[in-house]
Amino acid sequence: MSIAENLSQIHQQIQQISEQYQRDNVRLLAVSKTKPVEAIQAAIEAGQRAFGENYVQEAVEKIEFFANRPELEWHFIGPLQSNKTKLVAAYFDWIQTVDRLKIAERLNEQRPADKARSTC
Repeated sequence: MSIAENLSQIHQQIQQISEQYQRDNVRLLAVSKTKPVEAIQAAIEAGQRAFGENYVQEAVEKIEFFANRPELEWHFIGPLQSNKTKLVAAYFDWIQTVDRLKIAERLNEQRPADKARSTC
């Protein structure tokens, strides 16, 4: 099954369940860690816009590769080490996992002024 076919099937399931439970704010976060940019490109072409990563250096390369696609959202998922907060603060739109106050403070301090506040 292609990425486009798989995404279509997942979106149909989300729509059915959303209607069943009267929810309209469900979004799919595609975890793209370890996936090549070609696979991410196929997902983008199929309409996917939000991607989750937890390998910081690998993610930065992908985010830079797709820098001309401002409609994409990049989410950091998984544990975050304090020595990686500067890169995460600079590159990611969302941070899904913050397990210590120290990490939250570092992210807040290190977020570039020209970027919107990151959402945790």
